[in-house]
Amino acid sequence: MSLEKEIRERSKGEALLAILLDPAKLDKQSAKRISADVKEGGANLIFVGGSVGAAFGLNDTIMGAKEGSNLPIILFPGNVDGVSPYADAILFMSLLNSSNPYWIIQAQALAAPTIRKLRIETIPTAYLIVEPGQRSAAGWVGWVNPIPRKKPELALAYALAAELLGMRWIYLEAGSGSEEPVPAEMITSIRSKTDLGIIVGGGLRSPQQVERVVRAGADIVVVGTHIEEGGNITEKVRFMKERMRR
Repeated sequence: MSLEKEIRERSKGEALLAILLDPAKLDKQSAKRISADVKEGGANLIFVGGSVGAAFGLNDTIMGAKEGSNLPIILFPGNVDGVSPYADAILFMSLLNSSNPYWIIQAQALAAPTIRKLRIETIPTAYLIVEPGQRSAAGWVGWVNPIPRKKPELALAYALAAELLGMRWIYLEAGSGSEEPVPAEMITSIRSKTDLGIIVGGGLRSPQQVERVVRAGADIVVVGTHIEEGGNITEKVRFMKERMRR
């Protein structure tokens, strides 16, 4: 069974928690320690990537994370250089609400031959950035025309288009460290009108926020900044997992 199919099957029973590691902010030993801590807390997946400087140290971060736990490692690429043969899969993403065609299809075309040659499992994913995500690194770099928070019908329209194009997942992003997570209404709308797997990230710092997006319909919740801030990482993850039961 492919990793993607395994994730879809598991997410039917419970929402999964993914921890995002940014190689630009970590060394191999830090990645190893965090990987062990989040596994102990109950995390299900590790995403690796970032918008700026993530290519440097990418392989070391992945290898460190693999030494720390046996959690699946999925690439969350910020550009064509965010590809590594050591990962278990890659979110093959198109930033649908970018104003620059490079982020919609050109970067994907440039990376595709390498991904195929390395035989990395691809997970076809539509990527949407929601207000205030345009102020994040991903939004700024990606020339984003953000989805207004009070317009869930626009997010749904993009999601429907992604599904009709053959994509199987949608990643809703409010921006790294955002003050406001993706609105629950957007998630619920996409959940009720499509069969896409839903990944939600950005601005999720509390168990209550995580519970809200899970109840709205998220299959995978991604937490990054909250973990980067340190403290008792195992405890942080455990508190979030306790609120993720549907």
